Parts: sequence; structure tokens; C-alpha cells
Amino acid sequence: MTPDSRIADLRQQIEDANYRYYVLDDPSIPDIEYDRLMRELEALEAAHPEFADADSPTQRVGIRPASKFEEVTHTVPMLSLANAFADEEVQDFVDRIEKETGDGDPVFSVEPKLDGLAISLRYERGAFVRGATRGDGSTGEDVTGNLRTIKAIPLKLRGDTVPEVLDVRGEVFMPKAAFDKYNDWALANGEKTLANPRNGAAGSLRQLDPRVTAKRPLSFYAYALGEAQGMPESIKTHSQMLAWLKTLGLPVCPEARTARGVEGVLAFYRDLGARRNVLPYDIDGSVYKLDRYDQQRAMGFVSRAPRWAIAHKYPAQEEATVVEAIDVQVGRTGALTPVARLKPVQVAGVVVTNATLHNADQVARLDVRVGDHVIVRRAGDVIPEVARVIDERRPRDAQGEPLHPPYALPTTCPVCGSAVEREEGEVVARCTGGLFCPAQRKQALIHFASRRAMDIEGLGERFVDALVEFGYVKTVADLYALKIDDFLEMKRRADERDGTTPETVKAGKVASKWAENLIAAIDASRDTALERVLFALGIRDVGESTAKTLAKYFGALDPLMAADEAALQQVPDIGPVVAARIAHFFAEAHNRDVIAALRAQVRWPESAPQRSTDGPLAGKTVVLTGGLASMSRDEAGDKLEALGAKVSGSVSKKTSIVIAGEAAGSKLAKAQELGVEVWDEARLVAFLAEHAL
Repeated sequence: MTPDSRIADLRQQIEDANYRYYVLDDPSIPDIEYDRLMRELEALEAAHPEFADADSPTQRVGIRPASKFEEVTHTVPMLSLANAFADEEVQDFVDRIEKETGDGDPVFSVEPKLDGLAISLRYERGAFVRGATRGDGSTGEDVTGNLRTIKAIPLKLRGDTVPEVLDVRGEVFMPKAAFDKYNDWALANGEKTLANPRNGAAGSLRQLDPRVTAKRPLSFYAYALGEAQGMPESIKTHSQMLAWLKTLGLPVCPEARTARGVEGVLAFYRDLGARRNVLPYDIDGSVYKLDRYDQQRAMGFVSRAPRWAIAHKYPAQEEATVVEAIDVQVGRTGALTPVARLKPVQVAGVVVTNATLHNADQVARLDVRVGDHVIVRRAGDVIPEVARVIDERRPRDAQGEPLHPPYALPTTCPVCGSAVEREEGEVVARCTGGLFCPAQRKQALIHFASRRAMDIEGLGERFVDALVEFGYVKTVADLYALKIDDFLEMKRRADERDGTTPETVKAGKVASKWAENLIAAIDASRDTALERVLFALGIRDVGESTAKTLAKYFGALDPLMAADEAALQQVPDIGPVVAARIAHFFAEAHNRDVIAALRAQVRWPESAPQRSTDGPLAGKTVVLTGGLASMSRDEAGDKLEALGAKVSGSVSKKTSIVIAGEAAGSKLAKAQELGVEVWDEARLVAFLAEHAL
């Protein structure tokens, strides 16, 4: 392909992507692919200036506004930022500034690059008179009515002295917790869910009816100025300007700060990146702006961006790839989870080959099919998921029909052949095979051995698979009958199956050390606590908190096993659904047999029922989030429970107190959104000291 034809092709692809992204709010390619196209076009145009075109995407910021809104001409253009993807590019950026300003250690204003929608707010004599999207940088869309519904945007500026005209630039975004809450509401009310927080923000601002926008949980941070008549002359830096905006009542990102030199900005980038997944909002990079205004003026602008600012992007958390197959995994409770097997693709620095599709409803919403091109999303250590299908790339026959039919969840378990059922009102379909199903048996064993259950160190998935496959273990109680020779024989059979040399032959006594360690770990778990046993049994909907509540309320296992649904509903925070599941579990003859076998091998202390409402935190639900310096969260939880609190893992309207430690994330944000009381670690420590037992 000749340079001119490739340039034309790239321009068309980018314009099409801009249209889908900015006008339709329906992106067709991930950001990383868009960035690659733009960088290739920039390089080709630089190498072939004879093909320069004022209408090229490299000479513009976005795309012209949609016709459904009034047009607004920005008095000062809303420009975009150049991107950096490597530390070396940031070094070059800083080197250039040092050379041209003569400042060998420049100060930068640094902040997260929010993943929302850029907007402009115009205030005249302190009153909000107009709001507009960026559009093509010169002309945007008038979305004043929608912006007025966002509570974070003040309709009047604060203070006795306000500027004559103030054109504030910032980002409208949707907090993660608010996004999740909205989608839960939408599902419950038969409304369309939002694909992601960024699309939710952009789509909400382009609603013709502001009443629809008002239902969307949007927020806003200010980060720059356009036209400003009446800014105090004492303001000489960008960071001073942000502080001034806060005094006027405009929200500014709390992560914004200053950093000195390339070492400072890169340290900010790495620190923010390490906390990226616990921030209450989505970001896709860090932004560095030369702090001093006189230095900004000296650096000036290029046609597309200021030369004194740059966006340093994080590794992509979304990528495009192809679905090669759709399989089903069976979990501990029999839940069937469809999983897309993908053509390998690198997302956020990790090669991804599988992505969850969650459940049948999600598959139907996405309409994912074998052969589809899809966008895969990954955030930190969270399991990758399919975010959306790129419909234009779906394989089709000569008549334009899809080559592959819609995916349907199997009606029988792919592992044991038992019937698959879906309870009314549930999104999850489950295998009815119970512990007859090897998949459920394996997952039940892994859960039983986990750290917060029986804490059998070293008994992971690999060993559990072999123990079940070769018939050494059928129930959790069988673990306590295992001998060292059983583990060695199991390992020998697994090695022969896999075609590897048995380790027991290669190294004699050394090779058996792992087996001795496993037996020791199993023996160590024989002395435990009732709450651990209840959690380890894997009763559906009985997590750690509920297990502790049951252990305290009944004090012993026999009265709990004898309790009917009515009696169970007397336990704090246990409703009819969970009560029914607990009663059903203990009524099953097979489960009672397993418990009897466990009692012959495992010991735990039992006590009188603890049903007192005494204690300063009695009746209160407390959530711990973030890291604590003075104690572990487990220690804090135990102390709070001793004072009568129920310690929960999630924030809701029933939460009484959230204790926020270092790097508290979405739980803190949700607590603030719901108006829940928040304590810091100092207040927790003082409270515990005051009420020490």
C-alpha cells in the first residue's frame, strides 16, 4: 500500500472511530488500538508532508457535534493532550521543557487522567449560564440542561468576590460504586444497563431529556480554565488556580498535587498506578502540566495540544481479540459460569486466554458467539471479562447472516451429566448433582482447605484435582484419613498420567517432604473453631460473617443442626432465604454423615449461646476497608465483634460505620455516597482503647 493510500485509510478509520466514540457513544475499538492508529498516522504525515491536510484527525481534537443539540463556540479552544506511553517519552518531554525554559528542575502539577467526558462550564458574575462538550475543540454541544442535574456542579460560585467570567474545564464521570449501584437498579427495573462508567457518563450527558440524566449518578472534577475575567493577579501557577477553584465551590480531584522534575512525575505515575484499582473512579493515565504560567506561555502550543502538558498512559486494560470457543465452569455451589476461550491477547501487561461471561443473562445481553471479535477488559488482579462485541467484525455468510448461532447454556452439567436448573428470580443456573459432581466436589475441597476456613496450607487446586480424580477423597472428612503414602502414590500416578518422571524416584526422602508438610497441615487443622467449620462446610450464602453469627447465637453445632427455618430467622441478619438454605443443608442425610465423620477427626470448643444485646456496638454493622497500621483487619474485626458489632464485607444502607484505612477504595466511596458514618484508624484505636475489655 502506498503512503498516500495508507494515510487516507488511517484517516478514515480514525474518523469512523471518533464518530462511534463521540457521537454514538458506542466505541468499536479499544483505546489502545485507536492510539496505535493515531501514532502511525502522525508518523506517516511527518515523513510525507506533501500529503498534509487541515482536516486530518491529527489536526483536530475530536469530531463535530451531533445535530440534536445547539452548537456552542468555545471562546478559548478546548485542546487535547499529547500522549506518552513509556518513561523515555516523559524524559524527552521534561528535557525539552528544561532546555527551552532554562529551568533545570521544573515543577509540574500532576493529577489522574479521568476516564469520563470533557466539558466546559461558563459562569458569568458567579452564575452557571452554559455548559458544553468539547466537540471538535472549537465547537461543542450545549448540554446545559443536563449538566444542571449534576450535584457536583455548583449553580452559583461561592464567595463574596467572584470573577466576571469564568470558563471552567473539567471531566464529567461516573464513580465506580455509583455505576454498580445504577446497573443493579436497572436490572431490577428492567432498564438497559450501562456498558462501563465512561460510556455511562457520555451517554447520560447526551440525553435529550434532562430528567433521564438526573437519574444517572454523575460527578465532576475541574482541572483547567478557558476564558477567565477576574482571576486574582496573585495566582501564578496551575496548582494555585486549582486551589482557588476549590474556594469558589468547584470540586477538584483530591489526587492532584505538584511534583518536581522527571523523578517526581514518574513517582506519582507509579504510586497512582499501584492504587488505580482502588480509586473510586476510572482513570487511564496521569497528566503532567508545567505548573508556572510564565513557563507555560514560553512553551506555547502546537496545533493539537499544549507543549507544556502531556498525558502518561497506563497499559491498556481493554483489548480486542477473537472468541475461539465458549466453555462452562462448574463452581462449588453448582453454579455454571460460561467462559470465553480467547485468541491470546495482552491486556494490562498480562496475556489473557480466558474471560468470564458471568451468566446466561450476560451472554444474552452481549450476544457473544464463537468467532466474534470482542473487547476484553482486565483491571488489576480481577478476572478478565468480555466487555462488548464488535458487531461490525462478526463473521457472516454471503447473505449477511451470522455464521454462528447464539450461545445457549447447556441443560445438563458438562461434568457429571446431571440436570441444570435455574431458580425463579436468580440469574445463575446450577448443576443439581451436588457432591456427586466431581467439579463441585473439587471446589468444595478447595474452599474447605482455604485460609479463612480450615486453613490447610499447601492443599491447593493441583493436589485436590488429583485426590478427587484418583478416588482418594470423596468428602471433606476423607482428608483426615490420608497418609503420607497416599500422597506419594497419588503423585506417582499423576506423573505417569502426565508423562513425567516420578519425583519420588528421583530424590527419595527429599521428594516426600511436601507430603509430610501436607499431612502436618491437615493435622494442624484438627483443632479449630466452630465458626471456621461452619464456613468451611460451604453452606450456600453462609460466609464468614454469617458463620460467626451462627456460632455465637447457638454456641454449639447440635442446636444449630436441630433448628428449623423459623428458629433460624430469629438469628440477627438471617432472612427466610438463607434460613431455608441452612435448614436444607443440615436436613440432608449425606451432609449429616459428613459432619459425623468430621466430628471424629476435628475438635472445636463449644459454649453457651451468646444472644446478649449488650456492648457499645450492639446492633451496628461495621465494614473495614483499606490497610490498618496498628493491627490487621482480622484483629480489628475480632475486637469490634467483641463489642457487639457485626462485621460485614460490603457496604449497604444497613451499614452503621465504615472504618477506612490507608488506600480505602470503592467501599469508602459507596459509604460517602450513602451518607454512612466513616471513621479513620485514629478514631478506631481511640474507641477500642476507651472500651477495652
